[in-house]
Formats: sequence, C-alpha cells, structure tokens
Amino acid sequence: MKKIITFSLVLILIFGIFLISSNVTSAYASSSFESSVVHKSSVLIEKNSGKILYDNNSSEQLPIASVTKLMTILLTLEKIDAGEISLTDKVHISENASGMGGSQIFIDANLDYELGELLKSVIVASANDSSVALAEYIAGSESNFVKMMNERAKELNLKNTNYVNCTGLPAPDGYSCAYDQAIILSHVLNYDTYHTYSSIWLEDFVHPDGRTTQMTNTNRLSRFYDGCMGGKTGSTNQAKYCLAVGAKRGDMELISVVLGADNSKERFKLASDLLDYGFNNFESKTIFDNNSLNGMTIRIKGMDRVTHLKAERNYTLVTDKNEQVNVSLNYNLPNMLSEVKTDQVVGNVEIVIDGVVVDKINILSTETHNPATIWDYFKELTKA
Repeated sequence: MKKIITFSLVLILIFGIFLISSNVTSAYASSSFESSVVHKSSVLIEKNSGKILYDNNSSEQLPIASVTKLMTILLTLEKIDAGEISLTDKVHISENASGMGGSQIFIDANLDYELGELLKSVIVASANDSSVALAEYIAGSESNFVKMMNERAKELNLKNTNYVNCTGLPAPDGYSCAYDQAIILSHVLNYDTYHTYSSIWLEDFVHPDGRTTQMTNTNRLSRFYDGCMGGKTGSTNQAKYCLAVGAKRGDMELISVVLGADNSKERFKLASDLLDYGFNNFESKTIFDNNSLNGMTIRIKGMDRVTHLKAERNYTLVTDKNEQVNVSLNYNLPNMLSEVKTDQVVGNVEIVIDGVVVDKINILSTETHNPATIWDYFKELTKA
C-alpha cells in the first residue's frame, strides 16, 4: 500500500480574503462602489481567479452587440494555438462574408486574405465581414461556427449565453450576460497574438489589390487607460452601448464589463471607474503554482530515479487590502511510485484558508518512468 505523506506549509498573509460565488453579489463590494451611469448590467472580476468584486445584474440575459466577437476571437486563437490553422493561411472571401453590414473592413469577395490580417481587423476594428470570413474558413459556414461558439460556451459553463451569429448583428434569440463575457475575455487575454493586435490604435489594412482601409481601435481605453490589456466594444439600438475590457497593474489583472449604457462615453467611464475601484481596494497573490513545489520529487520504486512535479493549475487569492487571512497548503503525495507517465496525476494540494479547504489542485508528474526491471533492482542493490 502506498504511504501517503501530508506536507503542511503555513503562510501568514497580511491581507483579506474575498470569497464569493459567481452568482452572488458581494455586499461589501456593491456597497463600496456607486455610479451614476445608467446601464443595464455590469460586473468586475479578477481575471485569474474569476472572483467577482462587483456585481450589478451580471447574470441578466441581454443583447451584447459586437461583444459577441470575443467568442469568435477566442475560437480562432484556440485553433491557431492547436496548430489547426495559422496566421499565414490564405482565406478565400465569399460573397456572403464581403456583404456583411455594420462595422466592416470592406474585404473583397473572391480574393484571398491572410488569416492574421482578418483576425487583426476583428480585434482592432470589430470588422463584421472579417468575422464571417474567419467563421466560414474555420467551420465551413457561419452556422457551423455558431454551433462551435455555443459548444465552447457550454464547456466554459456559461449558463446565460446563446449565440445566433458570429458578429453580434441584431438577431432574435441572441443573448449573453456581463459575467459570461468577462469569463470569455479572461481566456482571450491569455494569448500573445491577441495582445499584439489589441495594442494597435491606428493602422492601415492593406487589401490584396493594394487599396487600404484605415482601422481605428474601437476600444478607446486601450490608449487612455493605464494598464489596459484589451477588450471589445459593441453597440446596436437594441443592445445600446456595451464594453468588456481588461487591465493589469502590478500583479492584479481585472476585467470589467458594462452592458446597456446610454452612450459610448458612459460605458467607458463606468468600465474605467470599476477598474479603478478594483485596483484601489483589492490585491491578488498567487498562493500556489509550480514555484510552490520547490523541487519536490517522488522516488520510483526499484530505481535510482525520481519524478519531478508540476501544478495542474495555479491558485490566486483575491483579497481586500485591509483584512488578514491565514493560508496553509496541505500536500498529499505518495512516498514512492512503481511507475508513472508524463502528466499523470500523482497527488494533490489542498488550499486551506482560515481552517477551511477552499480548493484542491492536482499535482502531475513531468516524466515517464516504466516499472523497474530485475536489472534495475540489481543495480540498486550493488550501489547499497
């Protein structure tokens, strides 16, 4: 029987815990932030933990206009990351894609555009035509791509989202909520390619025939808010003015989403005010990651070998700046393994806050070691 050894590492942290569920408004946060901006829904979350720091009807199902494109962007980035498509792929433009209304980059039908340039125009200029072109290239049709969008929403456990197109153009039964869009943006912000494009303020889009269309970033906070990491705007008569935006200062990464503001200026004001509120009142600290393992290894039976370890994911603690909290890490790992595969779960760590286990994170092996042979046992005996 494997012997289980529990390692306890107690950290005394001089800051406060802020533990709330994704569907419950924090009374502390909501009572501390007030705004005169008229809008339908808003939320502020810490990016890495997903903790809600402010909530105003964040689960209400609403039209979100071009904020819809966050999912279009995410699926495209994920396909690139998986190696299924590349930024240099040539995308043939259909009549359907080139004929999209609303915000567009005026791509030409029956010409080939570079995928990366199309993605850039979606991120910077919210181009509807480029969005449909990407959808058709990835899934064969926009309708097939929409199925992928809804499937991905389910995988992310987004319970108040239903996509009917990849652009956010007005359509029956299309809706989402502020919280769901904050979660999607938190995933989009993990990609370097996104940041490369989202940081562009003004640039010419060069078409295959040499003509140019000027792109201006629709997210003014990308230029005028300190630490802005990017975001997505949207506006229609039905949705009014919407915005999802992320920002980073020090170790803190925040995302604010505003839906249904009366005008563009108000959505930017409320989103930036929410970010300011978060940076001024909260802080975040990584409680557990690979560095926490500090060279821990597990011995392989019958071999003079060990397997090194890694964390399946990190744990970020979001706290109020004026509170205190006690944190301990309880490691549950076997003393020895007879064999192990790369990325095999070999144990876990319990995150304990003020005596309560709040999370359990798997610990994985970084190597493969087959069972020891007779020769391995002989070598070990002769060494002794």
